[in-house]
Amino acid sequence: MNRTLVVTNDFPPRQGGIQTFVAALLERRPPESLVVLASRSAGWEAYDAALPYPVVRRPTSMLLPTRSTARAAVELARRYGCDNAFFGAAAPLGLLAPALRAAGVHHQVGATHGHETGWVALPGSRQVMQRIASGLDVVTCISEYTRGRLAPALGSRTRMEQLSPGVDVDRFTPAADGAAVRERHGLGDAPVVVCVSRLVPRKGQDVLVAGWSRILARHPDARLLLVGGGPLEASLRKDVAARGLTDRVVFTGPVDPAELPAYYAAGDVFAMPCRTRRGGLDVEGLGMVFLEAAACGRPVVAGTSGGAPETVREGVTGHVVDPRSPAAVAGTIADLLDDPARARAMGAAGRAWVEERWSWTTIAGTFAELLEPGRR
Repeated sequence: MNRTLVVTNDFPPRQGGIQTFVAALLERRPPESLVVLASRSAGWEAYDAALPYPVVRRPTSMLLPTRSTARAAVELARRYGCDNAFFGAAAPLGLLAPALRAAGVHHQVGATHGHETGWVALPGSRQVMQRIASGLDVVTCISEYTRGRLAPALGSRTRMEQLSPGVDVDRFTPAADGAAVRERHGLGDAPVVVCVSRLVPRKGQDVLVAGWSRILARHPDARLLLVGGGPLEASLRKDVAARGLTDRVVFTGPVDPAELPAYYAAGDVFAMPCRTRRGGLDVEGLGMVFLEAAACGRPVVAGTSGGAPETVREGVTGHVVDPRSPAAVAGTIADLLDDPARARAMGAAGRAWVEERWSWTTIAGTFAELLEPGRR
């Protein structure tokens, strides 16, 4: 079996979407096939002690593609006889690829996660991405949208393949119970629309608030459950108060990731009308929350930003709406609340689709093929 050297800054116990993605990929690989070179974050000693594969942490909170990092990577590759390498985020650590190739690491894969679409939009960082791509055999993308943004800039320097994050379908499930969440936040048996995301402008919570009075006109008891924290919270709370919606919009603040299935389950509809900002530099690469909600059997309402529409089968598992229009967003949500049977059918279809296309079992198979091309 080939052994893979994983080089990454994005590794638990540091929290974040990319860290979760990388850890989930490695969890589904044979432990004897892995060795990890990573940076340090609080609690790393206890975390590493529980892993079934070796992890070497450089004495820094941020790995950079320096000569010392290259030497450490080469030494690890030689010590463990690594045949291939995986960069948890291709930029910038993929710049180490030539040194590893010279040391005998013949097959190298680097992942992208969405923000790299901003890199290729700017001349200086585009050249760095092109240099990185030239050293890698495969660059992965999380959606067809990000492929479309990256491919013209990277050209024929490398092969591009889709490697999206997956959903833990045993944890995010229609069996999740939202009763405790409803009780905790005083939601009772009211119709609930839930949005799980950081409170930042791109995610569109402000659009939900702006359109909420239209939903109340058709569903007077409806509640909006905003799950997460972020810099937009203060202005959102001010807007909610100004619109007289204080008793109709609930802010939960950040929640423990282990509780997320229950928060999805507390809603009747999931909505996040994400929109692209800053001339395309602030964009939704994919939108895992839509898939997690679907896995919990909830219909989803997504915005048009970036790869978000790829997480929805229009009219089957939910709807994609114009995130610039509070009226359109509110109308789509109210229509789903009008017809609970249709909403439940969409949720069931979403669950089936996630099991088929987006489960970690499926994604892990794709990852194995990318690391071991001979498997195809």
